[in-house]
Amino acid sequence: MRTLAIINQKGGSGKTTTTVNLAAALGDRGKRVLVIDLDPQASTTAWFGIADGGKGLLDVLADRAELIDQVQPTATLGIDIIPSSTWLAGVEKVLAGETGSETVFKRKLKKLPKDRWDYLLMDCPPSLGLLAISALAAAEEMLIPVEAHVMALGGVAQIIKTAEVVRERHNPSLELTGIVACRVDGRARHTLEVVEQLRAKFGKLVYKTIIRENIRLAEAWSFAQPITVYDPRCHGAEDYRALAAEVVKQER
Repeated sequence: MRTLAIINQKGGSGKTTTTVNLAAALGDRGKRVLVIDLDPQASTTAWFGIADGGKGLLDVLADRAELIDQVQPTATLGIDIIPSSTWLAGVEKVLAGETGSETVFKRKLKKLPKDRWDYLLMDCPPSLGLLAISALAAAEEMLIPVEAHVMALGGVAQIIKTAEVVRERHNPSLELTGIVACRVDGRARHTLEVVEQLRAKFGKLVYKTIIRENIRLAEAWSFAQPITVYDPRCHGAEDYRALAAEVVKQER
């Protein structure tokens, strides 16, 4: 099972959109996917049409429950989810002063059955607090969605720097598996220049696929359906299927 943390501390980067629609595109390819929503805003949970998870994940992080007991099926082929809720917003207060709180999630993750899913995608909150650090400490790989805007470039360097610290302290096997440019408007020269800058700085770490700006992606959330279900022929569906193909190609 490949475990990927979908992470960017900047809001509006396409993180939740990428988590949901990459998972669905992988499911379309016959992959079994478990999504864990670690964002207290619970947008990924809502996108799959799932009621919030109550205190479930909070109890897991407080070492009072197991991850496997939080798994729920979704209406999307091949996708299960561990839902989030606003209860997660209080996790840092609950775990304040607890030694090793960053690695509780990692220990819990190791107990999941390795042959039940092919992929585990974790939607991280738009910050680099305890929840994001816990995800990086537990993941084998991280995937960074980046909004095609010049102000977003500096955030990538910050994430990579944070990952280096996590790698030294908690997870030496953590790798950057890829960077995907999101919300790319082909009519705006600025966004295309940002993509070029990403490729110049990070080279092959940037996926060939770009996620084009597409109103259908926003509509899909309102209908609680991944884009591959809501409008399988639109640009958004095409782009996430192409991204899934690249991710699968990376399988070792």
